[in-house]
Formats: sequence, structure tokens, C-alpha cells
Amino acid sequence: MKSISITSTFVVYNTVEELAPEVKELMSQAVAIRKKAYAPYSNFRVGAAILLDNGKVVLGSNQENAAYPSGLCAERVAIFQAGAIYPEAKILKIAISATADDKETVEPIPPCGACRQSIAEYEFRQDVPIEIYFMGAVGKVYQSNSLKDLLPLSFDKNFL
Repeated sequence: MKSISITSTFVVYNTVEELAPEVKELMSQAVAIRKKAYAPYSNFRVGAAILLDNGKVVLGSNQENAAYPSGLCAERVAIFQAGAIYPEAKILKIAISATADDKETVEPIPPCGACRQSIAEYEFRQDVPIEIYFMGAVGKVYQSNSLKDLLPLSFDKNFL
């Protein structure tokens, strides 16, 4: 028997103001679309903004449904829309902002497991790392240079 150690590295920005202008604008769009989320059950709103290599930005917000788990997370709304509308484009960056209606979150909130797996599919397919930036409503922003930092032991087509 042996042990392995897996390390992930993130860049931490103290505020959105520290981000590069392009990323700051992307996060601004994620915050704006977050406010339009349909979240009557959880009262937890998430917004995602995706920058493609063709310069287009695709947005998504979480969409809930009374018939759990029929809703969809913001990240998957955006990434599936990007794949449907711009199937040849590569995803360069994803900005994510999340918060509860009754409590402003100050800690960065990463994508859930299902969203990580969906992002992994696109990163593997395009063979180009996707930068992922995530935050709460305010405060610090974490940057991952690849989905592999969030999901180091990924499941992909090579296992099929």
C-alpha cells in the first residue's frame, strides 16, 4: 500500500477590484445575472458568465423547479447554452457569484460536483484549461487555472 497526495493551487483576490479588467467585467455580468435567478425554493441565487474564444459572453442563472431535482445550476445553464449556440468555440473563463437571499455570503462558493463534472467535459473536449473565478456576494474571489484544481480525480471518456 502507498499514499498519494494531490495538491490544488488557487489565486486569492481580496476583492473584485483586484481582478484584471476583463475578468472584473465578466464577474460583474455573473453578479447581474445572479440577481435574475429563479430560486423560489432555496432562496439561493447563482450567476455564471462564460467568456468564449470568439469574444462572446454567455450567461446563466440557477433555475429551480418544484419537482426536485428538475432544476439546473447556473454553471450548467451557461455551459450548455454555450455548447449549443457556439459548439466550435472554446471556453476561456467562467465567473461565478452566489449568495442567499437572507444572508449575504462573503466566502467564495465553488461549483457543485455536477457542475464540476460538466465543466470537466468541456475542458477535456477542447483540450484547453478553463480559468474559473468564484465568489460569494462580496469579498474574496478564488481563481482556479483549470477545472483539474477543483476536480483532480476526474471521470472522462477514457474510462468508458
